[in-house]
Amino acid sequence: MRKTFNVITGLSLLFATGCAVQQPLQSAEQLKPGPNESLAMIVPAKGVQIYECRAGKDGAYEWTFVAPEADLFDARGNKIGRHYAGPHWEAADGSKVVANVKERADAPRADAIPWLLLTAKSVGPLGSFSKVTSIQRVSTVGGIAPTSGCTPAAAGTPARVSYTADYYFYAAR
Repeated sequence: MRKTFNVITGLSLLFATGCAVQQPLQSAEQLKPGPNESLAMIVPAKGVQIYECRAGKDGAYEWTFVAPEADLFDARGNKIGRHYAGPHWEAADGSKVVANVKERADAPRADAIPWLLLTAKSVGPLGSFSKVTSIQRVSTVGGIAPTSGCTPAAAGTPARVSYTADYYFYAAR
């Protein structure tokens, strides 16, 4: 009886977790990829969003986004590549894509960077990322610019803010 209960409880938790993974995409309807694209892979990322203290157009000092810097992982937690300025996503096999923001949505968490839909194109050799046409950035945690500390005396100072995200890579069907 106890084994049966544990199996049922475990399966219920697994099902609930599976539903939670799909939840983020349902809350950002404008981030849907094109109808001719299908999910190729889900790539978790962990790294930093880099900001620099700069004078704004109005002369006030503010934290300005510079670039991401993150490691990319497979479903088992093995490092498979990196994400950096461009923005670029580069696989360990050398394939890479560069992308442009197409749509954005506020993250459900106030302390997280926005969710994005990006159009992508291959800029490297053939490999695991070379057929990617769109990327969604979802399930973000952290990464927003600091809210203080950017003053004329701090001009040029970088801030590296930790973040995690899931990147959904899509390819043409």
